[in-house]
Parts: sequence; structure tokens; C-alpha cells
Amino acid sequence: MPAHIVLFDLGNVVVDWEPERLYRQRFEDRQAADWFCREICTREWHARHDSGVPMEASIAAKIAEHPEYADHIRAWRGEWLDMFHGYVPGVPALIARLEERRVPLYGLSNIPAEVSEETFDAFPIIRVLRDVVVSGAEGVIKPDRRIYEIALSRMENPDPGAVLFVDDREDNVCAARALGFAAHHFDTASRLEAALEEHALL
Repeated sequence: MPAHIVLFDLGNVVVDWEPERLYRQRFEDRQAADWFCREICTREWHARHDSGVPMEASIAAKIAEHPEYADHIRAWRGEWLDMFHGYVPGVPALIARLEERRVPLYGLSNIPAEVSEETFDAFPIIRVLRDVVVSGAEGVIKPDRRIYEIALSRMENPDPGAVLFVDDREDNVCAARALGFAAHHFDTASRLEAALEEHALL
């Protein structure tokens, strides 16, 4: 079955998200910022927020462990949007072209529920998507098959092969393919454009 629906990951596909960006503003040098994100507020720690653990409780627990970094830890939530650097180049234009062709567009993102709406408001192209599955609201994250099944249900249960899933992480792409999705491992807008053309979506 040819793909006629596109399901977008958001972080580092549609929007440029990098937590280290925030902490390079807060620390005196890049090495200190990178150390903080590697040892204190790690991606693994943040994944708990993506899976539905309340950010407030998680941040309080982390401050109890590292009180000397309390302000920096609070910034993970309070200065969330400073982790972003606009859109991934070229992708909003592709979304606009797909929308013009009336291709059904959806989102599937590992993102905390508490910050999803402010993120969507900050990047209006996301509002073009008909629906976005927010992992923090669902209590499950990619690459767990359950979140792909939730996405299918929100798209009114098409055959998975009718959906082109776009994600920058190979494990997420492999999980989608295992469930029958068409899938594209994202790295640049130009290669995504070629994939969309290959599927006759553009």
C-alpha cells in the first residue's frame, strides 16, 4: 500500500532541540555546560518526563541530590524554550507543501505533557498537523510499540503501510518499520524531500 499520510517526529526533525544550548548560556564555558548535561540533567533523566513522570517532582528530587545546582536544574523547566534554536532548516517549507497538497499530517513526539502546548505555540508550523501524540500525556515513549498503536488510533486506524513515519533516531524508525510503517530516518530536509517524492507525496 502506498503511503498517503505523514507522521512527523518533532525534536530535531521539525524543531531544533538541544538542552546543552540552554546551559551554554548559564555556565562560563562549554565544557561545564556539556558536563552538566552529561552528569546531572541527563537525557536519560529527561526521558522520564517524556514518559509521564511530572517534571516538578523529578526536578525537586534532582535538586535534593544536587542542591548546589538548584537554579540550573529548575531552568530545565523554567527556561525550556531556550533549548530550541528555531526550526530545522527546510522542514517547515516541506510541511507547507504537503499541506497544500492536502496530505494528512500528524505528529508523534517524545515530549513532556507540561511543556507541549507552549512548545507548539512557539513553533506555529506544528499547529498545521492535524493531531500530535504527546508521549508524556500517554505515559509511554518511542520506541515502545504501544505509542505507535496510539498514533494509528488517532489517525483513525489506517494500515501502517499507508503512513510514512519520519524520525531522526534509528531505533524509533526501526520500531515503526517492524510494525509495518513506511519510515524515513531523517537527517536533512533535502533527503526528506527526496523520500516524499519517492512516495509520490510531493
